[in-house]
Amino acid sequence: MIVIAQVSDIHVDGEQRSADRTRAVMRYLEELPYDLAAVLVTGDIADHGTADEYALARELLNSRHPLLVCPGNHDDRAAFRKVRLPEGAADRPYAPVNQLLRGEGFAVALCDSSVPGKDEGFLEDETLEWLDAVLGSTPHEVPVLVAFHHPPVPLHTPYVDGIRQFGEERLAALAGRHPHLTAFLAGHAHTAAATTFAGRPLLVAPGVVSALRLPWENPGPDSPHVHLDLPPAVAFHVLAEDGRLTTHYRTVTV
Repeated sequence: MIVIAQVSDIHVDGEQRSADRTRAVMRYLEELPYDLAAVLVTGDIADHGTADEYALARELLNSRHPLLVCPGNHDDRAAFRKVRLPEGAADRPYAPVNQLLRGEGFAVALCDSSVPGKDEGFLEDETLEWLDAVLGSTPHEVPVLVAFHHPPVPLHTPYVDGIRQFGEERLAALAGRHPHLTAFLAGHAHTAAATTFAGRPLLVAPGVVSALRLPWENPGPDSPHVHLDLPPAVAFHVLAEDGRLTTHYRTVTV
């Protein structure tokens, strides 16, 4: 059994609240009696994209499990690279931050859907070419999970649907060439959600720093878009031996 945890939208801002919530989630994962195959953190690591925020995030995102982190729309690629990926910071500071983890019986391709200077998401040609090569070099019997920050479909959450991932038809065409692409994982929406994209599951991790009010929960146009009092949460993606994927969501006490 392969278990992959997904954490998203920690929005480290130098304040105690975001740090405490992130620390609680990471402590929960560290204290599990099971070794996870990976922990994915799918974007919006820093709230303002500053070096100080990334330095704090580096302390908070410390794990005994294999850890992969990608940027979101609140992140700055150059600052992210300088703190988290110093070996790739100097030559191409604003290049997409794409990362691959090959484990025993699975692979995770973490794609950078952020667009420097914009809130909406888009996978650059370089990222799609990289992903195509990853999938092409992975044996067809090995399931591949593809993760990024921005969901490539609307989720009925108007506050973030307007800044979702666009150009998604290119990703759908790529998926059509690779049947072992098992599922897509995303963050950004600050709500646990499950839908489909390109004939695959699209699984959205809940937010750590806050939870989004869905349209039918919002009492009025002047109400805040987010819940600040709900607990942070984490997604667990479980790959069975036959390749079937199941996702569980758990809240965490701060």
